[in-house]
Amino acid sequence: MKKKLIVVFIGVSLFLISWSLSDVKFDDPNKDKLLIEIVKYVLDKGHYESKDINDEFSEKIFYTYLDLIDSQKKYFLNSDLKEFRKYKFQLDDQWLSYDLSFFNLTYQRLLQRMKESEAFLPSIFESPFDFELNEDINIDFENMSYSKNNRERKDRWRKQLKYTALDLYDIKILEQEFLLKKDNDLESKPNSELLKEVTVLVRNNINQSFDSMNDLEKKDWFSTYINSFVSQFDPHTYYFQPEAKDRFDMNISGKFDGIGARLSKKNGGIEIVDIILGGPVWRDKKIEIGDEIIKVGQADQPPVDVIGMRLEDAIKLIKGPKGTEVKLTLRKKIDGHIKIVSIIRDEVLLEETYAKSAIIKKDNRSYGLISLPKFYIDFDNYNEKNCATDVKNEILKLKKEGIEGLVLDLRNNGGGALQAVVDMTGLFIEKGPIVQVKSTGNRKKILSDKDPSVVWNGPLVVLVNQMSASASEILAAALQDYGRAIIIGTTQSFGKGTVQNIVDLNRFLSNSQFDLGALKITTDKFYRINGGSVQIEGVKSDIIIPNSYSFLEIGESDEKNPLSWDKIDPAPYDLWDGYFNFNDVVSNSKDRVNENPLASLITENAKWISSKRDLKSFSLNYNSFKNTQNIDKNYVSKFDKIKDYKNDLMFELLASEKESLESSNELLERRKKWHSSLNSDFHLNESINVLSSLKSKNIEVKKILAKID
Repeated sequence: MKKKLIVVFIGVSLFLISWSLSDVKFDDPNKDKLLIEIVKYVLDKGHYESKDINDEFSEKIFYTYLDLIDSQKKYFLNSDLKEFRKYKFQLDDQWLSYDLSFFNLTYQRLLQRMKESEAFLPSIFESPFDFELNEDINIDFENMSYSKNNRERKDRWRKQLKYTALDLYDIKILEQEFLLKKDNDLESKPNSELLKEVTVLVRNNINQSFDSMNDLEKKDWFSTYINSFVSQFDPHTYYFQPEAKDRFDMNISGKFDGIGARLSKKNGGIEIVDIILGGPVWRDKKIEIGDEIIKVGQADQPPVDVIGMRLEDAIKLIKGPKGTEVKLTLRKKIDGHIKIVSIIRDEVLLEETYAKSAIIKKDNRSYGLISLPKFYIDFDNYNEKNCATDVKNEILKLKKEGIEGLVLDLRNNGGGALQAVVDMTGLFIEKGPIVQVKSTGNRKKILSDKDPSVVWNGPLVVLVNQMSASASEILAAALQDYGRAIIIGTTQSFGKGTVQNIVDLNRFLSNSQFDLGALKITTDKFYRINGGSVQIEGVKSDIIIPNSYSFLEIGESDEKNPLSWDKIDPAPYDLWDGYFNFNDVVSNSKDRVNENPLASLITENAKWISSKRDLKSFSLNYNSFKNTQNIDKNYVSKFDKIKDYKNDLMFELLASEKESLESSNELLERRKKWHSSLNSDFHLNESINVLSSLKSKNIEVKKILAKID
């Protein structure tokens, strides 16, 4: 791991934690105790909100940890819980004294209970599942007690496996009915044969699951133990093992060096489950999905057998710096032939992470759409790759196409780098404050756009939903406060108003004998320029349009231990005065949505989905299962209009991207699928209605000047 002082992400701007990282060095020879010592120090010094480490804190850790390692209560017994309870109010003291007694006890007991469970699983499959028996399964794990004895635990496993098999059994029956209708000569299989096929599937799946669990090492479980502590400070403070930190870096930057394939462990081997567009494997066409990696060799070094190896360890061997060679020994999916393939590693770009745009046509007018999945950034080289620059380039390309309005889609955008969102907001305003950040001790900093240039000064809509978080909320809030954009979406965004920094824990080591990973720690809160926080409350949409998840518990308020909402003084800023009819357009859109029967149907559907999510008990009798299915099917048929909805928008590729996309069938097909999904987008359709109604002074002035010329 590269040793960096602090990696800043949504969070943070460009300022550093106020305390020095070189104040102290740690050198305990016990890695686990050393990790606790350093994590405790970083939390004490750096977390935004101090916590009293007391018995109440201890009790929360106790239940959080047990839930993390056995959330469905299928391993531990009630006798284990009784033994563990003596530590319920001691974990605060153990944390302060770096005592690992509770962790060691639970870790060893978990391994024991996992082996016991794995040992009795084969006996569950000795008899076929009886779907005529009237029995139910309870999945209210939160309020469920642990099994009293091994017999009860085994029966709990049986019901869970039977529940999985029941659904697969029904799919097998429906699949056969479909095939028989297509081919009258096809021989029908008896239900007993279908049940055997399902049983094999379930048995293989659970064996694969245990293989993955058995691959976990003590350090993996210890990181879970650490996170049961740090999560008590707030839901976004999190400990990363070294491998997890690498994955985080990849996700936030949208790129990595490697071969460009996604891997999974299957039957002890490493299987190719996806090939990333544009990567070395995709370009070479020598490897296919389903091929199994048997050995990995580095250039001229002898190959290493990866059969039975942990997936994370195999990935370490396969990944490597751009330009280096890796030799993979493969077992081909098609014929089982063994083949050695040489691949030159390269930078792999995760195309689905990056900004993309489309031209929207309606009533002989053109509009632009930019979809931004996250606020990505290359921390090592900001100027090389960041979403603000990419969005700017997309706007410039759309302007050449003559667009009259722009939709910025931030739905499901969970955030990213703060510097990028500050720069991006500046694309739409002349200059001024974007966000306020408050640190411990009530220190406040205002981050502003200082560039007077405006890349897009026409009509602007920002689309959000419940999963639009942090950086997305900063941008939406700033543009809303300025009156620069109309926010369309669900009632409110996610509501994450906190700032995190990534602290490399190796910075504190006296020597480099360990790699301790990193701690993502909440160091600040951010506030709108009007002084309000988006924490808990999120950004309220100007125009509310429901979606299928409107009544599910999604948001910061549904997280455990969130920081509270508050407000500070507003920053000085001037409203953007670029629209003639902003309020009228919003009012007319609200009326249009409220009068649209589809919006009412979406709301009803959302309530139904929420009610189904609340169910905690299900029948394991096939007839009862089918009866419930038929009732649901008859009821949800009324929602077919939502699935069948098509807007009247036309989508086109940008002229600047046609050549590159049309040269790749895969990329072109992916873009066409995106356009097809947009044709079913009710929220986007209303966004275009809003844009078509907005009268921008900037656009009007240009039209007048054009007529004079």
